Amino acid sequence: MATLKAGDLAPDFALLADDGATVQLSALRGKPVILYFYPRDDTPGCTTEACDFRDRHAAVLGQGAVVLGVSPDAQKAHVRFKTKYGLPFTLLSDPQKTTLAAYGALGKKLMYGKEVEGVIRSTYLIDKAGKIAAAWPKVSVKGHAEAVLAELAKLG
Repeated sequence: MATLKAGDLAPDFALLADDGATVQLSALRGKPVILYFYPRDDTPGCTTEACDFRDRHAAVLGQGAVVLGVSPDAQKAHVRFKTKYGLPFTLLSDPQKTTLAAYGALGKKLMYGKEVEGVIRSTYLIDKAGKIAAAWPKVSVKGHAEAVLAELAKLG
């Protein structure tokens, strides 16, 4: 599992987006990126997190940033999730989990008292130069979007 921290170069990736395009991180240089990893579309915690970013999207745009959500779900699931909740940002599919692994968002976690291998909810704020400005390796959903926006505001 990767341990990425502030100052590290964000690993590049090219993933299928909900709209069928391919999004490459390095193509977004010049603008901050909020990159968040989540386990599954349309589940309670993931929906709360996505809607929190949705509700703060105008503030994200005001900072010139973009939000990218990444899960192993298929593109069609992302389209349903995005439509159902009116999500204004891009969702990316990582079915092979290579990007999840590169960012340390894949590993052992407790689920219903059992240790399982799965997606670890985590977020990275990537600056205009493609470096990690802030990292949240194990996200608790409540108040998370606000914390990310506070760090985004510091980038200027």
